[in-house]
Amino acid sequence: MNYYDDNTIVYLDDRFIKATEAKVDLYTQSLHYGYSVFEGIRSYKTFTGDTKIFKAKEHYERLRISADTLNIPFDYTVEQLIDTTYEVLRLNNLQDAYIRPLVYSPANMSFNMNTESHLVIEVWEMPLFFGDKLLRVMTSSFERPNPKAFKIHAKAAGHYVNSILASQEAKANGYDEALLLDINGNVAEGTGANVFFEKDKVLYTPAKGNILAGITRATVIEICNELDIPVVEEFFKPEQMRGADSCFYCGTAAEIVGLASLDDVPFKIKWEDSLGAAIQKNYKDLVREKIDPDINIIAEPSSVEFLEAEVSDALTLLRVTSNGS
Repeated sequence: MNYYDDNTIVYLDDRFIKATEAKVDLYTQSLHYGYSVFEGIRSYKTFTGDTKIFKAKEHYERLRISADTLNIPFDYTVEQLIDTTYEVLRLNNLQDAYIRPLVYSPANMSFNMNTESHLVIEVWEMPLFFGDKLLRVMTSSFERPNPKAFKIHAKAAGHYVNSILASQEAKANGYDEALLLDINGNVAEGTGANVFFEKDKVLYTPAKGNILAGITRATVIEICNELDIPVVEEFFKPEQMRGADSCFYCGTAAEIVGLASLDDVPFKIKWEDSLGAAIQKNYKDLVREKIDPDINIIAEPSSVEFLEAEVSDALTLLRVTSNGS
């Protein structure tokens, strides 16, 4: 995939420049240690023909929280970042696009804290990430990182080495993607997406604590609330997922994608008859602002509240675990 060409424009440290002219210091902590934070965001051509970044405020607030969590200086307002991103999209003549803001470190080969950081915002055309097929998924031998070892609620670049290894393992074994468990053997998430499974018209998804509780995950729960679909957030083993009625991954890049099987055990009902398929349709309408007047969920809760609640949940889990639970 070609992410840029000679005409592509990126935003780098207060300047709009050609991607081919952008320079990164080879001595940055980010390159050597994975010490950076990022977001994956999508924009869409709406039903009326406008360009709309989906949940831009939520994503950029999470970027700020991730930077603060990892002690990376962050000197931008959410409003500045949103306005800048729309300009990058305009300069590249893109509407249906993937947006990648990255906050990274200056030259620093030590483990000392930085007093400044760099910001780049890149955009490229984004088709369906997994295409239109259902995914064959395997349980990975790699675990989701221990929350005592990492700030796993932060979207940090270094965390995704774990995801790359799990995804490569799955593909080498003939599968489309991987499912990671947590340190306790409970289902956690995909390599870059959260997971839901359906049983008896109820959706189940892993509880917070050992997952990155994504913005798309929160959107799915909002859709379920509007459609009166029960959602249970709890810890569960992969055995409870295998052979369930249906299952899907969700994430900004993946959007809503159905699973055909887990560890070669197929899900029972046809995707088009599943709750996931109904949510998929509503999600597609939502991001393009083609909204049923009886189902309006554009007004979202603050992602600051959402993420701070996630941090609180993670700290509570750690306290319980350290007390011998």
